Amino acid sequence: MTRERSYSGLIARLKVGGLRPTRQRLALARLLFEREDRHLTAEQLHSEALEADVRVSVATVYNTLHQFTKVGLLREVVVEPGRSYFDTNVDDHHHFYFESTGDLQDIPKDQLHVAELPEPPGGTRIARVDVVVRVQDIEP
Repeated sequence: MTRERSYSGLIARLKVGGLRPTRQRLALARLLFEREDRHLTAEQLHSEALEADVRVSVATVYNTLHQFTKVGLLREVVVEPGRSYFDTNVDDHHHFYFESTGDLQDIPKDQLHVAELPEPPGGTRIARVDVVVRVQDIEP
């Protein structure tokens, strides 16, 4: 199998998003999308890239994650100021955030119901509702 062919699905995914399939984007896309859905920080992806012998800067990882998010390939989940995770599952769903470990776990959208939403400000519409349910360990 040629290298081009092994990347063909990723190349198509990037092109659908209007992104040029550069070497660095393809390498990061492979790390992100060739596993089950998951949540990771830019720093975690940077570490995985270095382990896979992909030489990219942290800034490039951040830029790529934000580009992928902008075109709908990822979702950014902000759990607190300065702490974001990038989710490879872009379907509607919510999250448990485990404060003790910093892990995120998906909550299927049918398991959480938002009863009422406020009217959005004039000239806007609600695009999506993201709920992060923070959980703590129960102390004995």
